[in-house]
Amino acid sequence: MSAIRLRGATSGTTDVVAAAIAGDGVLTLPSGTGTLATQAFVNTAVAAGGKVLQVVTFKSGAINVTTTSSSFVTTGVTISITPQFSDSKILLAFTGHFGQDTGNQAVSVALFRGTVAGTNLGVIAGLQSSAGSNRSMLTQVMFDEPATTAAVTYTLGFVSGGGATARAGIGTIMTMLAIEVAA
Repeated sequence: MSAIRLRGATSGTTDVVAAAIAGDGVLTLPSGTGTLATQAFVNTAVAAGGKVLQVVTFKSGAINVTTTSSSFVTTGVTISITPQFSDSKILLAFTGHFGQDTGNQAVSVALFRGTVAGTNLGVIAGLQSSAGSNRSMLTQVMFDEPATTAAVTYTLGFVSGGGATARAGIGTIMTMLAIEVAA
């Protein structure tokens, strides 16, 4: 079999010898020396855009948090992820029960980078009932771009509208998911 000669961009050449395939389908690679792929090459190849790099999950025990506060408070649901690359995006998803005890009052749910005093990534869900109490299972998905390779914590917060009792968890399990996606 013949070889393919590759010429370097600035200097040098290397010969790539074709692999042999036996009649029984066994592939025999040629022997040789040198570097096939560097760590930097492998990381770059794996991190090509849109690939999932890691997945972190959180599953609570039964949560039952209440508030009448007009400022966001934590549900107790937090998750931490350490991005491998500073340009990665983090796909976040959560699911949990929320509710309020009084008609014409609202509950708003938001995801924060850090604590509920940190960066508000936006109110991602809300519910309101015109008559009496309201309980709903909320599931939301959003992206964040933290631009760091340091650990990032996300906290799920909620707030009462109009001083009514707002509830998070309502005695059920809540979950959160953080997925690092290569840029």
